[in-house]
Amino acid sequence: MISVSRLLCGVSSSGDALRYRPVECPASQEPRPIVVWNCTRRCNLHCMHCYASAGPDITRPELSSEEAKGFINDLRAFDVPVLLFSGGEPLLREDIFDLAAFARGLGVRAVLSTNGTLIDDKLADRIAQTGFSEVGISLDGSSTDNDRFRGVAGAYKAALAAVRRCKARGQKLSLRFTITPYNLTSIPAIFDLIEQENIERVCFYHLAFVGRAGKMHERRLSHAETRATIDLICDRTLDLYRRGIFKEVLTVDNHADGIYIYQKVLREQPRRAAEVLELLRMNGGNNSGIRISAVDDIGDVHADQFWWHYSFGNVRERKFGDIWLDTRDPLMRGLKTRKGLLRGRCSRCGYIDLCNGNLRVRAEAVFGDVWAEDPACYLTDEEIRIKEPVKGV
Repeated sequence: MISVSRLLCGVSSSGDALRYRPVECPASQEPRPIVVWNCTRRCNLHCMHCYASAGPDITRPELSSEEAKGFINDLRAFDVPVLLFSGGEPLLREDIFDLAAFARGLGVRAVLSTNGTLIDDKLADRIAQTGFSEVGISLDGSSTDNDRFRGVAGAYKAALAAVRRCKARGQKLSLRFTITPYNLTSIPAIFDLIEQENIERVCFYHLAFVGRAGKMHERRLSHAETRATIDLICDRTLDLYRRGIFKEVLTVDNHADGIYIYQKVLREQPRRAAEVLELLRMNGGNNSGIRISAVDDIGDVHADQFWWHYSFGNVRERKFGDIWLDTRDPLMRGLKTRKGLLRGRCSRCGYIDLCNGNLRVRAEAVFGDVWAEDPACYLTDEEIRIKEPVKGV
């Protein structure tokens, strides 16, 4: 994640402790990963960009309540700081509140990621009583855009009602928005919404071409469109801040954003440039397989939530921590020490320490090579201080 609000405005947030760590931190003291648990593949919607290709039915054996508690116990023993309950739609699991409360009782922070459409007053009460540190509700645009993306008429109206129910109960909220060519014009409306509804946080996700979004790379954002989008996000973030309204604004899954914002700060706020550069170094760039992980509905462990096609092992058979630290798997080993494996522009980037090669699963989706350059890097050769190509690369 790139904290646009922290880099541009210098205001800290609760997530900074997880987002930044000293550059000199030895490998033996590396923070444990945040775990995204796609606890079910069931969903009441049919989103066109769903990385899990979720649907209405159970098609394979989900972790049982007993198995899930064993898994959560293992996460606690491994010192995992945050467990994000995702899906599919996690509220379709009847035991979701018991499992979240169990995690909280062990000292693991619980976060809920939902489409919001099922949250009536009763569920809003349960959510607030359970004590989720945050509830993320996905909205991909204004009413028309969102309902087209979600595949169900009325999804926007239901999600907005959920926002209001949760806010009325004092629940901290965030909005999740996936950037595609089809909903760019809705970004100003999302900023208006977080201001009007007093939502604390908004995350803008760059698209990963997996699951039902597998073929969306054929009409992906141009680099010019991506730059204009990040400029818009930056401008709206600064506008809120200058009016005394602080919202945490983040972009996700494209660490080129950090370099782009650093260069913007270098031009416009030069006194803060050194601070921003240090924050980006501490962030370390893409952390798939390092400080972010995912476990799916049947217990398979992945480098992040977009890697459903590649598993390092299953928590029904081995403890999560044992799987995560086992670098005999070539992909796990490569992700943790990837810089020498990268190809193309990524291999010659002068900011590799800030980006760490960006999102590898996106490179694989477009080029069929997990170590190829990330096609979503919109920075020019001059902006990334491209080095002379190495012979044979």
